[in-house]
Amino acid sequence: MKKILINIIIAFLFFNYAHQASAAPDRVTGNNKTTRSEVIAQNGMVATSHPLATQIGLDILKQGGSAVDAAIAANAALGLMEPTGNGIGGDLFAIVWDNQSQKLYGLNASGRSPKNLSLKQLKTKLAKLKRNSIPPYGMLPISVPGTVDGWFELHKKFGHLSMQKNLQPTIDYANNGFPVTELIAYYWNKSVPKLSPQPGSFKKTFTLNGKAPKKGEIFTNPELANTLSLIAKDGRDIFYKGAIAQKIDQFMKKNGGYLSYQDLSEHTSTWVKPLSVNYRGYDIFELPPNGQGIAALQMLNILEQYDLSKMGHLSEASLHLMIEAKKLVFEDRAKFYADMDFYNAPIKGLLSKKYSKQRAKLITPQSASRIDSGNPSLYQGDTIYLTTADKNGNMVSLIQSNYRGMGSGVVVPGLGFVFQDRGELFSLDPTHANVYAPGKRPFHTIIPAFIMKDNKPFMSFGLMGGAMQPQGHVQIITNIIDFGMNIQEAGDATRWQHFGSTEPTDEQIKFTHNGGVVAIESDIPYQTIRGLINRGHKIRYDRGGYGGYQAIKYDAENKVYFGASESRKDGQAAGY
Repeated sequence: MKKILINIIIAFLFFNYAHQASAAPDRVTGNNKTTRSEVIAQNGMVATSHPLATQIGLDILKQGGSAVDAAIAANAALGLMEPTGNGIGGDLFAIVWDNQSQKLYGLNASGRSPKNLSLKQLKTKLAKLKRNSIPPYGMLPISVPGTVDGWFELHKKFGHLSMQKNLQPTIDYANNGFPVTELIAYYWNKSVPKLSPQPGSFKKTFTLNGKAPKKGEIFTNPELANTLSLIAKDGRDIFYKGAIAQKIDQFMKKNGGYLSYQDLSEHTSTWVKPLSVNYRGYDIFELPPNGQGIAALQMLNILEQYDLSKMGHLSEASLHLMIEAKKLVFEDRAKFYADMDFYNAPIKGLLSKKYSKQRAKLITPQSASRIDSGNPSLYQGDTIYLTTADKNGNMVSLIQSNYRGMGSGVVVPGLGFVFQDRGELFSLDPTHANVYAPGKRPFHTIIPAFIMKDNKPFMSFGLMGGAMQPQGHVQIITNIIDFGMNIQEAGDATRWQHFGSTEPTDEQIKFTHNGGVVAIESDIPYQTIRGLINRGHKIRYDRGGYGGYQAIKYDAENKVYFGASESRKDGQAAGY
């Protein structure tokens, strides 16, 4: 018995040591938290969540295309090959570094709610469905798809090749087929049972004999090929004012939908000024609301007041601090982030260093079980991810989504894409900044990011995945700036995610009782977990849901790009 007990103790100590060790302890380079080296190239770089999309973007660069051309081409490919995350039925946001003008540009290409559906009508409809929140599937959460207009806005300003050349590789793959990758097959299989019953042709378009395609199976989408061919030939107006818009309008009227020809024809994207805070000498840029990007900036303002590097990466102290900062910021996110055409969000106050100091005072050694939003107006004064870079020094940070994977499940027969369900993220509370209104953009989770150093581009990056995104952005940034990791290592390193904050919708977890729960990947030492539990945190292990990261860093001294891709997904970074 004694021998067995000794063996158990030895096994426990070995297991614990192994879990304290880094992800790759035997790497001779010493970059021990990474699965592989960064990709390094001089002339161009593309990083996406699908290797074939990455290769398409790279081919566009080699043909003389700009970073924007490559981004459009790769995004179109992802809409075909990864319909579990994006497509032309969804929205798009982008940050572009234009090397010629030495400026950052932000694009909000998100769509708005139907103009012929009022809040009163919506509530009446929900009451008949015996719901007190907007459903995730079907007609009610559908808003105008902004992606196609976003492509053309980007192309008009920064494109070099024709849209026909940019879209042709995806048209060819849609007609001839492509093999489905592992993770995409997994999510596709989860979506089919939920979405097949929705109005339209989801089952015909997105299944093989009623089932999701399996890993390695060849999938075609000739209807999407036809839609993209029309767009390539006739431009964005075919989608918003022409035959495609008319087909959408007729389908919606016939099937009880609310999206109309008027909604499509009046849609516009918005060029916006990216917002920034300085974090230890680096300028971190995100887009303003209706997205959640500034949550990352608010968290960084709080964390900057502490010496994270001295605390140590994934230490009890640094994890506690970051989790508590997240809790503070997400209460502001729930209250103040909304379409700024309808609500004057106190942005300057939210991003004020003074405000962050006031909020940081609320952090104690114990986990907070209740936090309320602050009063930023006191400091007012005067939001798939891919990234590309070209030989001329231009860089693109682009994110695009259907929401909830494959979106609403509604597919207009013959068009080959699913409509997004982003409208689910409205509130029904008439006093809320994010309350539903006709022609309004809903709260958005998808956020591209960009980092500048000494007024020069340093890094284009993003980390997709709902409310994980601001938390993930902060983890990547601190991994690089505070803990000295390279950009691949920063993405491979162990992640965490806090759940349980108040949301900017009605279907929310009220953060008033237990402080939520922290999900962590499995290689954090038990001593650290025990310390967090002693502080009052509820901890759970979770094998997925930590987002999808891509990044490109520019080395101005050597004039080379470094690329990194998410090791938890199917993707690839590649350059030439």
